[in-house]
Amino acid sequence: MKPLPRVLIVEDEPAIAELIQINLRHGGFTPVVAYDSIAAQRELDAMLPDVILLDWMLPGQSGLSLARHWRKQDRTRSIPILMLTARGDESDKVAGLDAGADDYITKPFSTQELLARIRAVLRRRAPESAGDSVTVGALTLDAATHRIAYESRELKLGPTEFKLMHHLMRHPERVHSRSSLLDKVWGDHVFIEERTVDVHVKRLREALGAAGPMVETVRGAGYRLTAVMAKSPAGAASPES
Repeated sequence: MKPLPRVLIVEDEPAIAELIQINLRHGGFTPVVAYDSIAAQRELDAMLPDVILLDWMLPGQSGLSLARHWRKQDRTRSIPILMLTARGDESDKVAGLDAGADDYITKPFSTQELLARIRAVLRRRAPESAGDSVTVGALTLDAATHRIAYESRELKLGPTEFKLMHHLMRHPERVHSRSSLLDKVWGDHVFIEERTVDVHVKRLREALGAAGPMVETVRGAGYRLTAVMAKSPAGAASPES
């Protein structure tokens, strides 16, 4: 029997942590609770979860700081992170996504929304099945091994950026609107804002390094992957606000 997806809940309020734990267990997940950053790291060292639910406000090291730290570590880089917080301003959401979160849930939230978002990031973690290997210019992506290389140098992408890149590489030179990317890459986009696409494109370009300018912004339309980079990539390297 396939093991149930393991979810690490990093939440310092026991009542909220217990409620989430109960709902996850009923929803078909194996929940593990950590009440601070030290306990969370201890759980990660013992066994990697499939998803992390991370509270923004924690005693000691904040959830934002933890997300940044885990994204820099090879062992934890690819684990989907959902940020839980009472902060609902757009600037806070962008800060959470920029820190490495794959999604952002504002308290209070419904149980069904929480479960739907967890299922969505788990689906997103799996690469598209069609076409195991694809090449665009000097970029090569192998979905079966979850590897991507530029000029034979392997690149490190998070799960959402990998899925986004796979979709763009399977449809090169085509302009993709933010709404179409949400539909094809994120799936259950009813819960996710279009601004999320801009944040992940920014992270994708940074991870691609010298190949970043291949992901072009088409003003008023969306994004396009091109095999031929412009001579001056400055105008193409920043997503629209």
